[in-house]
Amino acid sequence: MSIFNGLNINVSGLALERLKLDTISTNIANVNTTRTPEGGAYRKKSIDFAESLKNVSTTEQKRNSLATNRMSYGVRINGITEDQTVRTSYDPTNPDADENGYVEQSNVNMADEMVDMIQALRTYEANASAVEMNKSMLRKALEISKE
Repeated sequence: MSIFNGLNINVSGLALERLKLDTISTNIANVNTTRTPEGGAYRKKSIDFAESLKNVSTTEQKRNSLATNRMSYGVRINGITEDQTVRTSYDPTNPDADENGYVEQSNVNMADEMVDMIQALRTYEANASAVEMNKSMLRKALEISKE
């Protein structure tokens, strides 16, 4: 365990929220995209993440071959996933319409994206605040060690 573990956990949270905001802004920018280079309409993207756990053991646990403990080291980004639901609308004048006049639409919901964006912003702010608190505690620890 390091004195910087708290900062590392907060930094991983900040990186996750920044990536979420980037993904949300891409989703919002493509809400009306009916044609992509890959073919078909734009599909909503979201971040898949999990807690980053590492095995840690004390010297006594190593000596006695006891089970190790798992400690959290923040979050780990597993990847970006695409929502595969399909949404269509009837618009025979659209150049992307099929022979029946239906156009495959982006499956991005603006209201959901706005809620996700507000949640990501609040979480980012909370992580930034926690970084400041960690820095303040480290600064106080340095001041105490000088005396």
